[in-house]
Amino acid sequence: MRRLLARSLAVAALFAFSLLAAAAADGGLLDQRYRPLAGKTPVHLATAYRGQVLLVVNTASKCGFTPQFEALEALHARYRPQGFAVLGFPSGDFMNQEYADEKQIQEFCTLTYGVKFPMFQKVHVVGAEATPFYKALLAATGEAPKWNFHKYLIGRDGKVIASFGSRTKPDAPEVIAAIERALQAPAPKP
Repeated sequence: MRRLLARSLAVAALFAFSLLAAAAADGGLLDQRYRPLAGKTPVHLATAYRGQVLLVVNTASKCGFTPQFEALEALHARYRPQGFAVLGFPSGDFMNQEYADEKQIQEFCTLTYGVKFPMFQKVHVVGAEATPFYKALLAATGEAPKWNFHKYLIGRDGKVIASFGSRTKPDAPEVIAAIERALQAPAPKP
């Protein structure tokens, strides 16, 4: 029984690794498709955000860190002309602190915090149910979100540059410095 379990786990690990390797070979970390929040047509991240610096954040509307939406929107507005975007991924993985209905999430973000940066469909960001994107972020950094508003900074080349925990505010000096360094990198050639 133990051998069977060990063999099954080894096969599952090999399968997961091969999926991540295939994603990396086919376009990397951003070779993912997600619907805009309350939308219908999936967006191919690698195409839509090619050559941009991205701050990927798992959000939640009913969390103590929810006021970070203001700083995230300010970053998005400030650096967008230089090729920067914040990408929000609502998740209820931590104490179910996100609304079930995507339209309700959208209304909350827009009306309460004036969010204009791209928000995508509600996803799982940790554990076996985590989306392929968040599994790839974990594989790239060795760090899964421990709570809402974990931030991953992705460079123009589509590779993760830094990971910031929930307690690190989006406008913290270390986040700003990392974004500004990433923006100075040349855009990849077509």
